[in-house]
Amino acid sequence: MEIFAYSFMVRAFIAGVAAAVLTSTIGVFVVLRRMSIVGDSLSHASLAGVAAGMLFGFYPFYGALLFSVLAALLIEVMRAAFKRYAEVAIAVVMSAGMGTAVVLISLGKSFNADLFSYLFGSLMAVTPGDIKVISTLGLFVIASIILLRRELFAVTFDEDTARLSGIPVKAVNAYFSVITALTVALSVRVVGTLLVSALIVIPAAVSLQLARSFRSAFFISNAVAIFSVVAGLYISFYLDLAPGGTIVLIASSVLFMVLLLKKGVRKGWN
Repeated sequence: MEIFAYSFMVRAFIAGVAAAVLTSTIGVFVVLRRMSIVGDSLSHASLAGVAAGMLFGFYPFYGALLFSVLAALLIEVMRAAFKRYAEVAIAVVMSAGMGTAVVLISLGKSFNADLFSYLFGSLMAVTPGDIKVISTLGLFVIASIILLRRELFAVTFDEDTARLSGIPVKAVNAYFSVITALTVALSVRVVGTLLVSALIVIPAAVSLQLARSFRSAFFISNAVAIFSVVAGLYISFYLDLAPGGTIVLIASSVLFMVLLLKKGVRKGWN
């Protein structure tokens, strides 16, 4: 096919599908834990990392990874301090991340054009080096989820029961926050920092509308995310659109269609 004659598009599809699998898998846990806003918080931190990399001369992608992980750990520390109001930790880190990003961007006025590709994603931005990092850390994230699936399941649905059964809840939460941060940072090259949280939440939201079991929720979420990414990359290539926005609009359309169809089916039964 014509689109795959371009090496940058091959890299974009590899990175995009990897990001789709990672975000949609993590997203099921995030939504069930009622932490949907955590994606926004970590994406703002990754934007600060991108800006820091551009300002201080190191690769912005690595800055996104570092800042996202640090933000995830900070969220866990603050959640322990605000046990009754855990969402405060996420909101504070989100605000601090955005504030840091704005200050760093204002200090490095000359790189605003380059920053655009990190904000909204870019088909041409993914390098062979990025593919290696995304593949390596992506496999690490998936392997972590598989190995800790029972602990994550228990902590997601009832932390108190998980604690009584001997599961180190604090350690599991901290580790989950770190792999969520890695997922966010690994996805910014294709989707962009401003829209990556949508790819975490929307496919998971679709799956929770359709799934009849915990396992099927992952398959449906993965399928929606991969379809959205593949279709979004095709459309953005031929119409010269920002890939992040196109991908998110397709995923949103799928969610709205599912909601409308379910509503129609219910009315038909009544």
